[in-house]
Amino acid sequence: MKLWVNGGLYDAAEARVSVLDHGLTVGDGVFETVKAERGETFALTLHLERLTRSARGLGLPDPDLDEIRRACAAVLEANPMELGRLRITYTGGISPLGSERGDAGTGLVVALGETGRRPDATAVVTVPWTRNERSALTGLKTTSYAENVVALARAREQGASEALFANTVGRLCEGTGSNVFVVLDGRIHTPPVSSGCLAGITRALAVEWTGAEETDLPLDVLDSAEEIFLTSTLRDIQAVHRVDGRELPGAPGPVTAKAMRVFDERAAADRDPGLA
Repeated sequence: MKLWVNGGLYDAAEARVSVLDHGLTVGDGVFETVKAERGETFALTLHLERLTRSARGLGLPDPDLDEIRRACAAVLEANPMELGRLRITYTGGISPLGSERGDAGTGLVVALGETGRRPDATAVVTVPWTRNERSALTGLKTTSYAENVVALARAREQGASEALFANTVGRLCEGTGSNVFVVLDGRIHTPPVSSGCLAGITRALAVEWTGAEETDLPLDVLDSAEEIFLTSTLRDIQAVHRVDGRELPGAPGPVTAKAMRVFDERAAADRDPGLA
């Protein structure tokens, strides 16, 4: 396995990032995960646009997107695989042991990991912790991910692959690494970004391609929704067959199944789509 680290390709055993990198010491970094199939990325431009927004939100300099594209191409060429998770991490670089940044410049790591296709349906749980819709990090995809690690571990303990959060006012928000959609009276709804959820790339494409509505929803909508599904880079659209103790027999239901077909067709027709 070869990784791109701060300007060049290295074997995984030789790749090094300083222990003083601000992304490691205080989580001062942003990242994107891009799906790669047989060396071809999906929606890379949209992911790089969000990487830039996240960097600006943290006050980091704009990343060099030309360099990142070169790094992605080099890593994909060096590591051929059927389906991969391409991870782009951009950090504050070497800094003092505190919250203040140093002046050594930013850091960039691009890595690729092999993965498999997700099942069509999965189980989820709700967790007692909340997303803060007024946080300084709201809407940013940062490397400060420990909250998600804890929640996902809770989900795994309960036989689920994802944990869902409410926000501080009890509204449905998002998963640890996914956006959530519900079907009500045959129509698709998803929480607005004002709920505190990440503006997911797959979420945005699913909204545009399926006609889903952004709707402020209570957390307990999960108790009555006809269908529920998740979206993320590696899930695409994935049905939910169980939420906490509630079973949703026959998942994916008809509305979700149609959304899955539409997404697959549109994604196959355009590997670097834009948004209207």
